[in-house]
Amino acid sequence: MKLADLNFEIETPGFWDDVDRANKLLQNKGNLEKELAQYTDCEKALSDAKDFVELEEADMAKESYDEFVRMADALRIKTLLSDEYDANNAIVKINSGTGGLDAQDWADMLMRMYVRYCESKGWAVKMIDIQPDPEAGIKSATLLIEGEYAYGYLKVERGVHRLVRISPYNANGKRQTSFASVDVIPEMPEDIEIDIDEKDIRIDTFRSSGAGGQHVNKTDSAIRITHIPTGIVVSCQNERSQLQNKNFAMRMLYSKLYAIARQEHKDKISDISGDHSQITWGSQIRNYFLHPYTLVKDARTGYETSNAQAVLDGDLDGFINDSLTKLGKE
Repeated sequence: MKLADLNFEIETPGFWDDVDRANKLLQNKGNLEKELAQYTDCEKALSDAKDFVELEEADMAKESYDEFVRMADALRIKTLLSDEYDANNAIVKINSGTGGLDAQDWADMLMRMYVRYCESKGWAVKMIDIQPDPEAGIKSATLLIEGEYAYGYLKVERGVHRLVRISPYNANGKRQTSFASVDVIPEMPEDIEIDIDEKDIRIDTFRSSGAGGQHVNKTDSAIRITHIPTGIVVSCQNERSQLQNKNFAMRMLYSKLYAIARQEHKDKISDISGDHSQITWGSQIRNYFLHPYTLVKDARTGYETSNAQAVLDGDLDGFINDSLTKLGKE
């Protein structure tokens, strides 16, 4: 729908008769206005660069041109985000793998990296579930990333991530290789109808291990749902109500099953079979080297940088944009 059409709808009497539809139209209007502003800013940066060239202000011209290239590239990447759920929020789950305490520390480092990246994009990060280890790091964590096209950008981060470094947990200072997996699924709308056979799931309650005060410590409000046919496990402990945790966990389960169904070209979620809960090591998408040299290299696209610390601090634009560009052409 065009912006002019939306404005006409909003000005029509009875616009608020259907509140849900009205809110969706207002949200669409806001998104279109934001995209229009991005194009306008891009044109202005290019115009400024031309003006500075005419004024023989080389430094200012280069600065404006570099800004134009950055914004134009961001708009180009956004055109690649055309899949059904690319515009949705994202649910990111991080699991530690082979490597003991080092792997758990690595999973914690990855969680920090993604939080920093999302914050740089202006996206909100909400902790859904976390399983910290008393000695070091985390066993797993699930984050809800709320932002425009969050899933579209983060979906290319799905896979195994490998870290090579001098272990801070090894008394002999030996080099250690650690693995952690990242799974990314789109958040489904709250009103989605979930058709999963009750006999195929097992629901367990447990006490929250995260922050939350006396309520969390005294009630078993956290929920863990296991999908028996596939072995998929989802859990939620962020909400204060057990019912809210269950509802969100079911949405996560449906999202995961839907993603698998699409990947396996299944028409129905009930057609999915086999164990999808295991992580396949040795098929990492990215390698992070902190010793004997610093290098981060994507195994799929070949994109690399020697500034490993910047990457671990959330500078993922190069990797994500390159992956979207090259993988989108396949």
